[in-house]
Parts: sequence; structure tokens; C-alpha cells
Amino acid sequence: MSTTESTNVLVIGSGIAGCAAALSAARNGDNVALVTKATHADETSTGWAQGGIATTRHDADQFKQDIIDASDNTADPNAVDILVNEAPSVIEDVLIETLDVPFDKENDEFAYGQEAAHSTRRILHVGASTGKHILRPFFEYLQNHQSVRIYDDSTALELITEHDTVHGAIVEDSNTSRVIFAGNTILATGGIGTLYPYSTNPSAATGDGIGMASLVGAQTADMAFVQFHPTAYAADDPDELFLISEAVRGEGAVLRNGNDVRFMPDYHVDAELAPRDVVARAVSSERSQTGTVYLDVSSFDFESTFPDLAAKCEQHDVDIDAGIPVAPAQHFLCGGVVVDTHGRTTVDGLYAVGECARTGVHGANRLASTGLLEGLVWGVRAGNDAAGKSATAVETPDVTTIDPQLPDQFTDAKFKRIQQIVGRSAGITRTRDDLQNAQAELRRIKGEIDAYARTRTSRSLYELRNAAVTALLITQAASETDSVGCHQLVESADPAPQM
Repeated sequence: MSTTESTNVLVIGSGIAGCAAALSAARNGDNVALVTKATHADETSTGWAQGGIATTRHDADQFKQDIIDASDNTADPNAVDILVNEAPSVIEDVLIETLDVPFDKENDEFAYGQEAAHSTRRILHVGASTGKHILRPFFEYLQNHQSVRIYDDSTALELITEHDTVHGAIVEDSNTSRVIFAGNTILATGGIGTLYPYSTNPSAATGDGIGMASLVGAQTADMAFVQFHPTAYAADDPDELFLISEAVRGEGAVLRNGNDVRFMPDYHVDAELAPRDVVARAVSSERSQTGTVYLDVSSFDFESTFPDLAAKCEQHDVDIDAGIPVAPAQHFLCGGVVVDTHGRTTVDGLYAVGECARTGVHGANRLASTGLLEGLVWGVRAGNDAAGKSATAVETPDVTTIDPQLPDQFTDAKFKRIQQIVGRSAGITRTRDDLQNAQAELRRIKGEIDAYARTRTSRSLYELRNAAVTALLITQAASETDSVGCHQLVESADPAPQM
């Protein structure tokens, strides 16, 4: 079954950035179509976010400096100014007044948390499960909004273009193929975690927005800057991996190696509260040298301070008293589709917000708990800017299936191969030889995928294509970029993190 529909604004993705863009456009009186792979809020990267959302409080200049310092002095100062100056009002308007997010309080005042590389406590949080407490009410609010129509369990297969302008997208769910024409289209598809063997991202993070945008000519930048979180639970099975929030170290937890030695003071003056790239490389190095690294939480009451994390540890039979085994895992892409201060890409009619966008805020390394804030601020800005334009119907690409569908094993095997290539070549440390060899392999894989995609249509095949395109962009950028922030070129690289 196939249908054709029109809307003022089409938003693809339902994390905090996509929801903020949809809300902002709807407030302007526009009709909004929100397309999401998720069937509920917890299936998004925002839904998985633990630590919280940073805000400016009364220290705008210092907050800006913390962001720039964490980025290894590569963040765009103008973009950072927008983030820190608009943070208080946007959080107050959307998260507090509109959604009534129950941020933790002490004595009727917000209980701001401390995280690595922040010079003061400025993190609003709800335990260690902030993301779901933001996104569940956000999703529900939009479901009840008369100007917003949500297509869940749906995938955008391809952007619709004519004369170098985007006019919407072709969308598919299990029963229906939809052509959705839009005045403007906003990509908010999240991250790239599925490109790596170990990631803190949900399985839907296949680089879709970056892949689709690149295929219609949108510029990307900073794709070398893939951030690894230093403290994921060191599970043998990637499906068992879970994040141990940076806030745990903010409350006093320390990292010890296999010799029971606290090692971070030897790597950075801020020890466990050093920028993420520093801590991730240190953890990787100590695991290689001593066999294991664990998080010692004995200095405070872990169970009462982080009950959600304590419950996860219990679920995985982790003896908290003996320490929580940790290892780095892919966490966040600092680069993405190039956008301006209102989320506009280099292609007319196309916007990008959230992790798939490169605003310049993060530079070569992201400061903790600024990801949700960036998504919120740029989502609101993009929704406002994209509103007020009517859709134009144009000729659409042919995505009909002519040949028999490929077996699931084909896409599964290719995804696994991409993970092996990217994990080996674009890990915590990289070599130019590995990156160049990876590009050759990835081009061959993309050629295979393109040949099949010409005559077959399926969510998994188009996700695979986007993953291959995004993997190529990462490895190419990494081979051409000098070491800075979370991108480190070496003579001999550490292997991909193994749990």
C-alpha cells in the first residue's frame, strides 16, 4: 500500500532535538509530521541518556570556557555563545514549564550535579535516567498536539529532491510506503553507534541522517571526532553493555587498574574529572597493560545516590563492593551534517539537528551533558526557522522492489563486517594505513549495497547503505585530520575496545 501526504514541516527522528523542532514548528501554527523508528521514547539515544542536561546558571563565561577547553580549543565560539546564552530560557520554557520534567531537588532548589571537565555543578538531572524522564513526557505531549502527526515504527528511506532542493522524504513502515512532501525537512536521526562493535547507543543509531544528507549533496564536517565514553560496563556481549554515567565520577568514584592502583592522577591534573577523550585513552591503556579497569564507588553511598545504576549492576551480577568493571565504548559523534545557527544545511529545504548535525559546539571533543542541551537549543531554533513554508509536490525517486528481498543474513553480515572495519580502524587510536585500508573495504561493500538497493526496498537495506556512507565519511575524515581531541593518530593503534 502506498500513500501521498503533505505537511509544512517533516521531522525525521524523535530524540530531544527532533521533538524540540516539532514543538517549535507546531507553535508557529504549522502542520508537522514526525517520523521515527521508535515505538516508544526509550528506544532513542535521548531515552538512554543518563547524566543530565547542563545549563548556564550564573556562569555563562565559565561555561563557555569549559566547553572550549574540553574541545581542545576547537569549538566554534559563536556557536558556544548561542548554546550558553539560550540554555536557561529554553530549558525553563520547554522542559520545566511545558513538560514539567521532575529534575532532582534539595530543599526545593535544583540539585545540580558535577561531571567531568565542568568547573562547577551545573547539571540538571533525574537520578541517572534523565533522558527517559525528558523524552517520555515530550513524546506524550506531541502525541496529543493537534498540529503534530507521529509516524512511529517508520523509516525514512530516501529524501525527495528537485533542483537541489529537498521536498520531503519517502517513508516506510511494516504495511505502508508513504511519500511525504514537506515545505522543509529536519533531520534529527541521532548517532552512529551501530557502526561500532561496542556502543552506548540504541540499535537504531545507524547514521541515517548523515547518510541521506550526504547522498543529496549536503556537506559534512568533523567526522573524525568520534567520542568514546570511558566507563561502559565491560560486558562480553555488546547487548549487555550499559553506560556508567560520568556523574558517578562526579560524586567521587575513582578508577583503578588490574593492580588495584588509582591511575588517573598520572594522566591529568583533574584525574577522573578530566575531559572524556583523556579518560577514555587512559582506561584503554591501563586495560591493555594490567588486564582490567574498575570503578571504585566505595567513597559514597552508590545505591542510594544512583539507584537505577545500582539496579542495573545487580541485574548483571556486578559486585559493587568489588568495583564495577569498565571499558570505553563508542558514545557520540561530535561532527555531522554542517549546519548554521538555525540548523540549515548546505542544501535548500533541509535542516539537521542533534547528534547528526555539526553545529560547531563540540569541536573535537564534547563536554559532558551538553549533547541534550545542543539538541534542545538547535531543535527549537530549527523548528522556528523551518516553519511557514508550504509543500510542493515533485517527481519522486523510484524505490519499488523488483527483485526478491534479500535474506536477513545478508544485511546482518554486512553490518557485522562494517562494525569490524570501523572498530579496527577508527577506534580510540588510529593509524593512517588502517584508515586507508578501511576506505577501500568500505567502498567495495557500498558498491554491493548500491547494486542491491537499485531493485529492492527494505528498511534494513537502506539503513545498511546509510551506515556504509557514514563509515566512509568517518574513515576518510580521520585519515585526513591531524590528531586533536578525541581523534588520535598513532604509529600503531590500539585494537577496538574489547570487553
